[in-house]
Amino acid sequence: MSEDRGLTLGSELNTRVLAGGLVLAGIGGVLAFTGFTVTAVAVLTATRRWINNRDVPPSEVVRHKWEQARSATAAGASAWKSG
Repeated sequence: MSEDRGLTLGSELNTRVLAGGLVLAGIGGVLAFTGFTVTAVAVLTATRRWINNRDVPPSEVVRHKWEQARSATAAGASAWKSG
C-alpha cells in the first residue's frame, strides 16, 4: 500500500532559489524590453532618414501608382467591352 508521508510542495521548495530565479527573470525581462526599444528606435530613425532622402516623396509615388492602376483598369474595362 502507499504510505502518505505528509510532505507538501512547500516543505521541499527552496524559497531562496525561487526568489533568485524570479529576480533574474525580472532583470532579463527589463533588459529584453530595453533591447527591443533601442532596436525599434534605430529602425524607425533609419526608415525616417531613408524616406526624407528620397527624390520623390512617398505620397507622390503612391499617387502616381494609383493613377497607373486607374488607367490600367479603364483600359481593361474598355478592352473587355469592345472585345
